[in-house]
Amino acid sequence: MMTFRHFSSKPETIPVTTSWYLADLSEALGKQDLFTKQSPQKLRVLRENAMIESAVSSNRIEGVTVDQARVRTIILGKPLLRDRSEEEVRGYRDALRLIHDQGKKLPISEAYDPESPPPLQG
Repeated sequence: MMTFRHFSSKPETIPVTTSWYLADLSEALGKQDLFTKQSPQKLRVLRENAMIESAVSSNRIEGVTVDQARVRTIILGKPLLRDRSEEEVRGYRDALRLIHDQGKKLPISEAYDPESPPPLQG
């Protein structure tokens, strides 16, 4: 509880190391914005690969595996799904898309009810 009291008081000065970190963050943000504008196709490929790896790894932890030849199509395409495992991977993809596309709009609080999530859009 003492930690919260410490944060409630305003610091008299900002530590030098904190200002260095803030400057580094600002510089990194500028580089990120530049990269986003100059190389959107590279970012798209990186995002697709990250989605695939995340979906495969997360489902593997749960004991769900799918044919490696179909993984990319299941996650990035719209094939007919063959079995429950492919449905699980597709569901994980849908959850990732919801988080990435609408994450800032999702209402999350201590009273959040996962049984009645907001409807998927798109």
